[in-house]
Amino acid sequence: MVNYGVIGLIQLQLNNESVEDLPVSEVEELFDDKISEARKTMLDKNHDYGEAWRDMSQESFVDLILMKLLRVKQILANDGKTLISEGIDANFIDIINYSLFALILIEEGKQAG
Repeated sequence: MVNYGVIGLIQLQLNNESVEDLPVSEVEELFDDKISEARKTMLDKNHDYGEAWRDMSQESFVDLILMKLLRVKQILANDGKTLISEGIDANFIDIINYSLFALILIEEGKQAG
């Protein structure tokens, strides 16, 4: 899910059909840029909300990611227009971060057990 979110962000930025023809070095740079963007968002939100995600279940992360995917689908069906909510990019960033939180909790569970 992390990689798919990053790919979605890259496709939004480039907005062209030749995404699969990019040189590896450019893909690496774009990937790192999008991960940095997601990390900054995560740090900002953690500052505001703390680490409430640590108390969430894996099922909750699945539900949140599905909601974000459905929201992206709804925005796309509406030709990218939104009235109140954030755009597709913010939803992809949330998907990346929810996925990373779930992976962190999985890894911490393995270390504890």
